Amino acid sequence: MSASPQTVTVRVPGSTSNCGAGFDTLGLALAVYNRVTLSVASGDVDGPQPQSEADARAQAMVEATVAVFYAKTGCSPQGFRYHIEGDVPPARGLGSSVTVIAGVLAGLDSLHGTSLSRHQLVELATELEGHPDNASAGILGGFCVARCDPATGAYRDTIRFEVGAEIAFVVVSPAVELLTKESRGALPEALPYFDAVRSINSAAYVVAAFAARDYARLRDAAGDFMHEPYRLPKIKGASAAMAAGLKAGAFTGWLSGSGSSVLCVAAASMAGDVGATMAEAFSAVGVASEVRVLLADNTGLRVE
Repeated sequence: MSASPQTVTVRVPGSTSNCGAGFDTLGLALAVYNRVTLSVASGDVDGPQPQSEADARAQAMVEATVAVFYAKTGCSPQGFRYHIEGDVPPARGLGSSVTVIAGVLAGLDSLHGTSLSRHQLVELATELEGHPDNASAGILGGFCVARCDPATGAYRDTIRFEVGAEIAFVVVSPAVELLTKESRGALPEALPYFDAVRSINSAAYVVAAFAARDYARLRDAAGDFMHEPYRLPKIKGASAAMAAGLKAGAFTGWLSGSGSSVLCVAAASMAGDVGATMAEAFSAVGVASEVRVLLADNTGLRVE
């Protein structure tokens, strides 16, 4: 039996969640990554000194993840150093928190040799996140439909589909952070009945289009009446940017997670023009933004 490693690096893709009306259910892994490196060390958990609010949030996530891992596995706590790097921006609706949580879980799993399955990793990450959309996508890759127990909210399972390279995901991120916790505060306590019905119809159709890999059927399909009407107005220029992307030829678009990024799905050949048009819409209202043209990631979490 081989000895457990002393250092491990885990690559985790960013992700977009909700995908329109699939609130807390649908997630899609994107080819943008963070890497979490853990190295065995004496003492407790040791990371870089936080230099920003985002660093402090990451440190808190690492500590919470460590506590859950040891509580669930029964392993004896072990000191380690950690380092997080990569290209997934924090608080932009691209699953940055899952890259940290999943990276630490998989890293500790490797250091301790606990051999957790991906299903178990998603289960633990969901417990920490509170919802499985980004957790399933970041760990499993592809387009994910996650299920939770309706009574307890506990994670149950995910069905995933691979996504073809003929479509691209044009993500435009305005220069403003938006924490999921803050964004959820904008949501109403109750919804009009037929808003829920229209959202269910849209979410089911989007899932069917991805399952069939008939991406042209996504055109204008991702309408949402549950969260976007309440969140989008709080992000200056977001609605106009999404509309501009659709006018430029994108199939559909949605608010990525809770924002602040908006995303349009387009044929890969048109993605550059769609992104430029979306950025212009933000610029027109005085908001700087960053454009990322990304393919889907079908691999998910990877221990390097």
